[in-house]
Amino acid sequence: MTDAPKSLDPLLPDGADDIGGPKDDRHFVTALARGLDVLACFGRGGTFLANHDIAERCKLPRSTVSRLTYTLTKLGYLHYVEEVGKYRLGTALIALSSIALGGLDVRQIARPALRELATLSNASVGLGVRDRLSMRYVECLRGPAAISLNIDVGSRLNIARSAMGRAYVAVSSPRERAAIYEELQALDPLAWPKVRDSLNKAVAEYQEIGCCTSFGEWQETVSAIAVGFHPGGGLPPMAVNCGAPTVITDPRFLMDTVRPRLIEVVRSLEGVMGA
Repeated sequence: MTDAPKSLDPLLPDGADDIGGPKDDRHFVTALARGLDVLACFGRGGTFLANHDIAERCKLPRSTVSRLTYTLTKLGYLHYVEEVGKYRLGTALIALSSIALGGLDVRQIARPALRELATLSNASVGLGVRDRLSMRYVECLRGPAAISLNIDVGSRLNIARSAMGRAYVAVSSPRERAAIYEELQALDPLAWPKVRDSLNKAVAEYQEIGCCTSFGEWQETVSAIAVGFHPGGGLPPMAVNCGAPTVITDPRFLMDTVRPRLIEVVRSLEGVMGA
């Protein structure tokens, strides 16, 4: 029995091919994109996948997947487990992830304030970056509540329905926002009008109250608010959210008590990495 990749993104099914990359773009390297998509389809922890599992998740021919997994295994990014006849993520990825996270000094700078915010709100507070059509946690701190969201570093959120994703869209450049809209429309044309309206409403909300909200829209029993910012130092925009099960943290408490402090914390991170 294989574990499905762990995703908190209801818009994108596990392993969905949201790579993008127009077919007429001669600069886009499809083989590279497919190899990265193979790595992305693995779940966290002890997930094992066979070639046919990967082919199904990535929507690729098994012959193509076989060549990709062979190459990735040779490079150490995948490891073939003979006992089960399946692959798992390889140790070469540890070096890449360590380098990537190590370069995000903003995590260390933000951690004390995020911890204080988690205690104040009795909720989960996260720092996230964009990952295609999702937001990926790079830092997560929890308040003292006995019940909290099942979220950790590496978890993924829906960019259109989560407060964190909406905050990211709100602070992104017009060019990037248009590109996100285009990808979302291509992903699900039928759902797009409703998704577009919700994002436009979120951008307007951000301009009015300084944050974006998601009260039961990402998950029915979860309330969250988020604020985006530009850390500087050549890094793309990021966002900080604060959320919890509604039975623990009331939306009104988030808006009246937590929101001013969240805005204050995020403003202190604006441009923190320098030019």
